[in-house]
Amino acid sequence: MTYHVPVMPKESLAGLEIQQAGVYVDATFGGGGHSRLILKELGDKGRLLGFDQDQDALQNVPDDGRFTFVQHNFRYLRRFLKLYGIRQVDGILADLGVSSHQLDEGSRGFSYRFDHALDMRMNQTEGPTAADVINERTEEELIRIFSEYGEVRNSRTLAGGLVQARDAKMIATVGDFLAAMEPYIRGARNKYLSQVFQALRIEVNDEMGALGDFLEQSLEVLKPGGRLVIISYHSLEDRLVKNFLRAGNLQGEQEKDFYGNISRPFRVLTKKAAFPSAEEIRENPRARSARLRVGEKA
Repeated sequence: MTYHVPVMPKESLAGLEIQQAGVYVDATFGGGGHSRLILKELGDKGRLLGFDQDQDALQNVPDDGRFTFVQHNFRYLRRFLKLYGIRQVDGILADLGVSSHQLDEGSRGFSYRFDHALDMRMNQTEGPTAADVINERTEEELIRIFSEYGEVRNSRTLAGGLVQARDAKMIATVGDFLAAMEPYIRGARNKYLSQVFQALRIEVNDEMGALGDFLEQSLEVLKPGGRLVIISYHSLEDRLVKNFLRAGNLQGEQEKDFYGNISRPFRVLTKKAAFPSAEEIRENPRARSARLRVGEKA
């Protein structure tokens, strides 16, 4: 497998401000691109843990004694750090969203470009597939998924159409799904399909729930002065990250102590999100919607 081209590599490493003997977490190991860059910066006493629930990521694990691979969702960050005897870390990086490999491997069902089983699970050993969601959820639930996670403008019409289609024939493959959606596609086809597939993928993998769990635990496991670097790809993720860095909670509600002083668990180092350069987007088009935020634990 070709290794993952890391998004915003210079900005990610600068954000982490790596210390040679530090302990770091790559919370979204994937193809291992970011991990390899971090390992280059670490000294002999440094340590890196990479989390990924996708079994395919095992193929990319580097042969390096400083690296530990954890085949689990990053929402279990605290549990596995404790398991490995690590109380606090110097930095955490998370590159959210779906990997290039997952999109390009048609059999995974993440992309509308390939006709395979409609799966979309990042961990293929558990949980309902995308086909299960489409065939079994109520019309109201489908409306919520498409509007909330994909910002699909005609979510109500689309959900109604899918319910009608599944009553006639079970929707099992990407091809079935596209055929059922065809009458309801509005505007630019690729953009519309991307929004629908994104919404379904987020629901199948409980991505927003996992991100919330991860963010809350990251504050606990970071050392004072430790860095949290997050690359997100859509406004839902970015809003959650922005809120958390600003206030230390997912709602972004700033808390005050007894004397009225605002609690600021992070020093936000990116007042506005950083974006990839035009050159990077030319070389790696999938970086185009990336935005990076960095916080330093107070």
